[in-house]
Amino acid sequence: MRRLTQLICIMLLALAATTTIAAPCLIVTLTGTQGGPSAYNGLAGSGTLVRYGDDSNHCNAVRLQFDAGRGTSMRLSQLELIPAQLHAVFFTHLHSDHVDGFADLVQMRWHFNPGSNKLDVVCSTDAKAASAHVMSCRNFTTHIGDAYLQSGEIAQRQTEDKTRAAAGPAASINLLAFAATDTAQVVWRSGELTVSAIRSTHIAGHASYRVDTPAGSVVIGGDAGNDTDAPPRLSSTSAQVEALAAGADIIVHSAIHPLMGPAAGSGMPAPIFYRQSTVTDLGSMAQRSGAKYLLLTHLIPPLGATRQGGWSVPGGSLTETHYRQAAQDGGFGGTVVVGTDLVSVRLPAK
Repeated sequence: MRRLTQLICIMLLALAATTTIAAPCLIVTLTGTQGGPSAYNGLAGSGTLVRYGDDSNHCNAVRLQFDAGRGTSMRLSQLELIPAQLHAVFFTHLHSDHVDGFADLVQMRWHFNPGSNKLDVVCSTDAKAASAHVMSCRNFTTHIGDAYLQSGEIAQRQTEDKTRAAAGPAASINLLAFAATDTAQVVWRSGELTVSAIRSTHIAGHASYRVDTPAGSVVIGGDAGNDTDAPPRLSSTSAQVEALAAGADIIVHSAIHPLMGPAAGSGMPAPIFYRQSTVTDLGSMAQRSGAKYLLLTHLIPPLGATRQGGWSVPGGSLTETHYRQAAQDGGFGGTVVVGTDLVSVRLPAK
């Protein structure tokens, strides 16, 4: 009888082991933290990788790239990811520092993995600016391989592998454009993971995103700023992003230090300064939103830099302590992560 009881216990333990569900997890990684189109100290251009899965697949079942600035493919390679392994790319806006790495990314996908599924590219529909020019994600993606087509590379490479589309990298893109509004809307979904988007202000067509999963949620603000483009205003941050971020675990946002303001002597033109969110105001917004983590990226100025492009940094270069203190001055009581390339936050934390 005792032996029978032991056998039953062993069988029950074995059954429990086979039916245990792996815990869900979410990893947010900054693939590039350079602020603006200038180059400094080897930093890659703006980008955030979001990976979701569970402990059995190392949080790596779904892979989403938000913005793809200069050097994105190189940073992904450091994470042992290739472009063909991305499920979707999302653009907050079409400034060059957020998209310069995309041509490389889709060219590599076309070149090395021509048989892979089309890449979902999610972005705002065409948006007309006040000055009448149009920001067009559709045109951007349609013509992403034109330089390679005109140079003859596409034709030459296709002679080596006929499975590569003659139309070039654009043929591997599945464009999912949405009309951004002040109300969040789901723009992409994979199983229990959803991505929502909301209109935000920086340039025409700017949007911010939120990823929700059973392991947690993250908001990617991009370069969003207040709809009112200069003081007087209550904050430099976006009311739409704040609404999107309510209850989120992580906020990833571009950040400008207050000392770059017009009164501090940097020489930065006021309109450029005012269309970014300051670190202090981001700290206040993150606190009101209830976020656990605030990831500061697209740092203006970069850590250690004495200049931001053509403008000086008053008083000399900044450290992580300067940025962290500025966010805490805004009242944020959570964890401030001052962005460097490839820094990550995992939910749940290990």
